[in-house]
Amino acid sequence: MTDTSYDKVCYRTEQREESVPLRNMKNGQLGYSFGCTQAGKTVQVRLTNGELDSWSRDECAETFSEPI
Repeated sequence: MTDTSYDKVCYRTEQREESVPLRNMKNGQLGYSFGCTQAGKTVQVRLTNGELDSWSRDECAETFSEPI
């Protein structure tokens, strides 16, 4: 995702407390944002199976599905 998209996802996640649906472009996993790390440009996600993961902004993109 671009810097602009990353900033928007992080704003929605951290300021509006939304879980933004994201897809990992490398492995196809679907997750929902719950935090961001600005220094490393990563997004913390909760996978659909309940596990937690961290994805770099370069390996994920916002997807349009229903939030959990």
